[in-house]
Amino acid sequence: MKDLIKKGLSLGLGLAVVSKEQIEKLVDELVKKGEVSSAESKDLINELLEKGQTEQKQINARIHEQLEKVLRELNVPSKADFEALEKRIQELENSKDKVDL
Repeated sequence: MKDLIKKGLSLGLGLAVVSKEQIEKLVDELVKKGEVSSAESKDLINELLEKGQTEQKQINARIHEQLEKVLRELNVPSKADFEALEKRIQELENSKDKVDL
């Protein structure tokens, strides 16, 4: 039964969007039904929370990759591009100041 729950919650965004309280409630219900022992419940909760955190990190990484892709396709300058331009402007201003002297 534990494996079924793990697989069920892991589908899609399952564990990534389930709160700690929801996981604890689900596991408590399993304990009441006798499908999970009290001793196993804490380990199961921790395991499900860890899987949820892992899924959330993977989702965040995918979103970040997609955003970068879209910004590149739209030809939006990056922070590094802006910093390079600021540096070049500063260098040009400094060289102009030297010429004006």
